[in-house]
Amino acid sequence: MILQRTIGAPTQISGIGLHSGAQINLKLRPAQADTGIIFHRHDGDRTVAIKAAAENVVDTRLATVLGCNGVTVSTVEHFLAALTACGIDNLHVDIDGPEIPILDGSASPFIQLLQKVGTINHDKTRKFIAIRKPIELIEGEKRINIIPSRFFRVTFDIVFEHKAIALQQYSMKFSTENFSKEIAPARTFGFLHEVEYLKANGLARGGSLDNAVVIDEEGVMNPDGLRFQDEFVRHKILDACGDFSLLGHPMLGHIRAFKAGHDINAKMVRKILDTPDCWTYVEFGEEALLEARRTSPQSYANNLAWLQA
Repeated sequence: MILQRTIGAPTQISGIGLHSGAQINLKLRPAQADTGIIFHRHDGDRTVAIKAAAENVVDTRLATVLGCNGVTVSTVEHFLAALTACGIDNLHVDIDGPEIPILDGSASPFIQLLQKVGTINHDKTRKFIAIRKPIELIEGEKRINIIPSRFFRVTFDIVFEHKAIALQQYSMKFSTENFSKEIAPARTFGFLHEVEYLKANGLARGGSLDNAVVIDEEGVMNPDGLRFQDEFVRHKILDACGDFSLLGHPMLGHIRAFKAGHDINAKMVRKILDTPDCWTYVEFGEEALLEARRTSPQSYANNLAWLQA
């Protein structure tokens, strides 16, 4: 039986925002079953609730940005990826700034916080989106296709015309352990000329070698070098795990991506939700199976097939 989860107790974490440079505080609170992930953005004298869902994505140019009623929360992908890795379905997140703290540029600090506070199970089963038919999205050189799989797997290829990156490929069968060890430590990255341009335009105010891998014409500028030889493609997988969590349910399927980023990730999430003939909901639990057998023989057969496969 796979049950929904929330955190075991309230906790908090603080740090600077990558683009705003502001000190930002996150307070995490347990939530009831079927709540989802809700950001409570404290903006002046009002608080706006923003659900982590595909329909609330308002920008993907520099990061994944969620918004509602003119209020936004930016750079949510690393945090959402950590929640996915820890199997957290329901959470209230109080935030007093415009973006999630960048911390060290990876998901590891969030993983460590969540593992320290622990999780508790609800008495309701988790619902999965199981891909039944291949889905493809192509935009120029960028491409994502998703094929059926009993597991959640991500395979990513990137190509950059720079010797520090060049061609990199990595594939991960998703699990808490695999993500925590092989993906979570991979940091966000950028080229020096891009960072300089962003700072000149009032962005990346909090960016530094402490929270990003920066590449100049010669190579990696960070004194301690890379955490993995292929850290760049691993970070792309990290971002994808956060972006695809906006489906609202964990996915059973194999994402295969080439030169993809936040924009095409978000478009693929919307395409999945808009093509329900390509997937089905699956729940793994005795009560869920009994209810499915009572109300829908086809749903029961689908769930039982996935459980016994």
